[in-house]
Amino acid sequence: MHLSEITHPNQLHGLSIRQLQQIARQIRDKHLQTVAATGGHLGPGLGVVELTLGLYQTLDLDRDKVIWDVGHQAYPHKLITGRYSNFHTLRQKDGVAGYLKRCESKFDHFGAGHASTSISAALGMALARDLKGEKFKAVAVIGDGALTGGMALEAINHAGHLPKTNLLVVLNDNEMSISPNVGAIPRYLNKMRLSAPVQFIKDNFEEQFKHIPFVGESLSPELGRIKEGMKRLAVPKVGAVFEELGFTYIGPVDGHNIEELIATFQQAHQIPGPVLVHVSTVKGKGYELAEQDQVGYHAQNPFNLTTGKAIPSSKPKPPAYAKVFAHTLVKLAEQNPKIIGITAAMATGTGLDKLQAKLPNQYIDVGIAEQHAVTLAAGLASEGMRPVAAIYSTFLQRAYDQIIHDVCIQNLPVFFCLDRAGIVGADGPTHQGMYDIAYLRCIPNMVLMAPKDEAELQRMIVTGVNYTKGAIAMRFPRGNGHGVPLMEEGWEPLEIGKGEILRTGDDVLLVSYGTMVYPSMQAAEILSEHGIEATVVNARFAKPLDTELIVPLAQKIGRVVTLEEGCVMGGFGSAVAEALLDADVVVPVKRIGIPDILVDHATPDESKAELGLTSRQIAERVLQAYFQLQPSAVG
Repeated sequence: MHLSEITHPNQLHGLSIRQLQQIARQIRDKHLQTVAATGGHLGPGLGVVELTLGLYQTLDLDRDKVIWDVGHQAYPHKLITGRYSNFHTLRQKDGVAGYLKRCESKFDHFGAGHASTSISAALGMALARDLKGEKFKAVAVIGDGALTGGMALEAINHAGHLPKTNLLVVLNDNEMSISPNVGAIPRYLNKMRLSAPVQFIKDNFEEQFKHIPFVGESLSPELGRIKEGMKRLAVPKVGAVFEELGFTYIGPVDGHNIEELIATFQQAHQIPGPVLVHVSTVKGKGYELAEQDQVGYHAQNPFNLTTGKAIPSSKPKPPAYAKVFAHTLVKLAEQNPKIIGITAAMATGTGLDKLQAKLPNQYIDVGIAEQHAVTLAAGLASEGMRPVAAIYSTFLQRAYDQIIHDVCIQNLPVFFCLDRAGIVGADGPTHQGMYDIAYLRCIPNMVLMAPKDEAELQRMIVTGVNYTKGAIAMRFPRGNGHGVPLMEEGWEPLEIGKGEILRTGDDVLLVSYGTMVYPSMQAAEILSEHGIEATVVNARFAKPLDTELIVPLAQKIGRVVTLEEGCVMGGFGSAVAEALLDADVVVPVKRIGIPDILVDHATPDESKAELGLTSRQIAERVLQAYFQLQPSAVG
């Protein structure tokens, strides 16, 4: 059977181990070829090919439910659940999503782009099953990186208290999240893998039996069962924590041995109550470059499959915002030992790996634990340190209560740096940074700012580090800057709550925030070609808003347009409209931003065009709103 013939995972049933191994090779080939062409997550999926095939061989996927944590390890799952033929559209507009989506396939039982949710969801399904009197298996597949998240531990704590609820947790242990794991839990798992009983069974057991005269060869069919029995004897030592928490522990199991995986999962299904199968895998398995560089090949842009090198851009690009952020922060931290960079398992993504390399004592990785990261920062701030919490906009949502309760209520000076703010592209709805303006703006004792370009980013980093009156947050986008000149030092902080006028005109006021400043300037040029002159304001701050600048201009010009790369509901435009109402200035306000929809995966440019956020579309919308012209007027 060829992988292309598999449209339902139940077609795996009855295949021999040799046939499954052939399917595994085909999955890896398709996975590698596709990601090399489109970009996407590479190492995680390559590491779970045999795990997926072994698990699905023991399930009836017309009834049973598998919940994959995060989802970027689920590319093999997608390839055997009817998406082989269009897998080449991975992460492209209207194509196969990079994460699991309930609306994409009946086999995607629970969508996720954030880590540590699978055990909670699977337990919820298991409890619903029992309440309804139904019979199906509920399986959560979670990586050891995601196990560092508090939510996963909360779910384990709950499930272990329910001895009559059948639940299977498969721990995919590859010693990694994106970067190497940190903390006591990964250290404990590593200790389990390397424990003397497990190593003896793994390395010496079969070899010792083979040397018994007249016995070794004849016993070979029984070795597997004896080996598993001896592993169970070792459990009181190596699996003690999980056993004490109420789970039956099985493992560690070789995650690339399909025969052993099938036997283990069949055994696990027979055990009542919560069961944890500990599977040891290699991230990037089957592609030597990915095995050797598990951080670099966690995810890739399009690359040459032979050399492993990224396909170069047709023209040089300005430095990425994250790179400028990291370089500037390191420079400041060298001069100020109180600056502490904090990441939640995203060192490379946020650029804080540069701080780790240069100043390891001023760097903290808490694992996939944003809630802990924020309250840890609050604790540091309470002792006079200058914590810089570099967390993606979408992931900071996970720590909302901590921002309010532990930081803002106590008015502690934590500097939040929100990378990947706005439209992020191929990762889709779970990763779009749409909501931080709205969800932070309403909190007392919080300052919000966003740079128009990478040079202003440098000044805002200085502003955030120097600000000690309370919490301050800076959002910046994914991708490259505008190519403006940068400074190596001597950056001046900005005055809190003060914007700037970039262009003057009497016909319409464009008040822009962050990434929308340059498109606003371009839209003003287009409007000028039609005889309409715009004043363009770079607001810089969404809170406090520069009402001394904006309110008189709005009153004088009489037509206002706000622009932001975030949700319009409760966002920057709402802040401007509220300020005008509070000042009793009643003028029309047109808010341009992300409407009340989920933005699906596509390139950022495709999404912006679909949402009407290009400079030409902005000009068209201004003309339609205030000058009664049709879109065709802009050509």
